[in-house]
Amino acid sequence: MCFIKALADYEKMSDQVVATEELLKEWIFEKKKAEVIFACEGDKEVGFALFFHNFSTFLGRAGIYLEDLFVLPEYRGKGYGKGLLVKLAQITIERGCGRLEWACLDWNQPSIDFYRSLGAAQMDEWTTYRLTGKTLESVSLLKYD
Repeated sequence: MCFIKALADYEKMSDQVVATEELLKEWIFEKKKAEVIFACEGDKEVGFALFFHNFSTFLGRAGIYLEDLFVLPEYRGKGYGKGLLVKLAQITIERGCGRLEWACLDWNQPSIDFYRSLGAAQMDEWTTYRLTGKTLESVSLLKYD
């Protein structure tokens, strides 16, 4: 949970964290809806990447979506973020997936610069949409023909 809280603080979204250790255990380890890998320095976990499979109808195969990549501030610049992305790229290829993708906050210039340094392409023509909470519940109750 310390990584999630630190990530939320960094992204200025602390008020949105409702995850608990029990929820994470259930959804990641029991239901296996996501996977997580850690970067370690010695025995200390210093970063993580949480990801799951998505699917591309155009490619006709699965991809990997990186939900979160985070390295503790005092360990940044030491190659841990790059190491996590390299490992995810390897997993993507090993599993025969067609792509690895993620979203990045518009104001997060250090991350944008890092991703671009690796050759990642920004998808300017796409906008992410989201339904959550009461809005999601309302849409689930709509009638359709």
